[in-house]
Amino acid sequence: MIICEELVKIYKTDEIEVVALKGLNISITSGEMMAIIGNSGSGKSTLLNILGGLDRPSAGAVQVGEWNLLKISDDDLVQYKRTTVGFIWQNNARNLVPYLTALENVEMPMMLSGQYDRAYAKQLLEWVGLKERMGNKLQQLSGGEQQRVAIAISLSNKPTLLLADEPTGSVDSKTSDMIMDIFRKLNRELGVTIVIVTHDMELASKVDRVVAIRDGMTSTEFIKRNPNLDDLGSEGKGQSRMIQDVHEEYVVLDRAGRLQIPKAYLQALKIDNKASMEFDGEKIIIRPPKILNH
Repeated sequence: MIICEELVKIYKTDEIEVVALKGLNISITSGEMMAIIGNSGSGKSTLLNILGGLDRPSAGAVQVGEWNLLKISDDDLVQYKRTTVGFIWQNNARNLVPYLTALENVEMPMMLSGQYDRAYAKQLLEWVGLKERMGNKLQQLSGGEQQRVAIAISLSNKPTLLLADEPTGSVDSKTSDMIMDIFRKLNRELGVTIVIVTHDMELASKVDRVVAIRDGMTSTEFIKRNPNLDDLGSEGKGQSRMIQDVHEEYVVLDRAGRLQIPKAYLQALKIDNKASMEFDGEKIIIRPPKILNH
């Protein structure tokens, strides 16, 4: 569904140049629900904006389905955003019009794209648990209910790819679990590919694969040890689940064979800018360097 190779994004002004993505590589399978994590400034939101057609890459390759987002024309980019991708932000004010009802908010993008379908709009609100709240205006809805309206809006164009930027960042844990249940249902029943950007490690632990981005590059991946285990089964409900509890961590190699070792590991070994490395026939061993003779 998504292939990014050596993806670069540079922001330039008259006085400064910022490299947000520095040759990032990532692939995401059609029908996958996965998460992207990283510190502020790591490049994760920049990647999401590029995949959503909200920003243009500077170099490299980025393919989403049939769309080449590096070379796409402005007209095709509009078509891509209307037909392929749905977007959810943490700040749902970007999705919602306050003086409209929940139903009217879902219907509005359908009207703008010439694909008005009231029955489908109602069905979307039922899917997100707002069947009885369709006629309510936004000030009559809680923050969690507003976020679920935003999810329904993001699905109004029947996208094959759903991008969610901190979708549970402004709601309580109960609503967060409800939103993740909605995502899982959409993923399993409709086959929508879902990419979630989050700093919430507990939320990230509820998907099968997590990719960590550091300094504009993919650094490590976390893959669930037992993908058949229901994330919110009887054992998981009500318990705090961290990503290391259910996932195996892997370092990611780029096409040149370079890898990023997690900074915490290097600090624990007191490794700064050089390391001693040897291969014993079965494994690669990395140690602090021996004292260098000058």
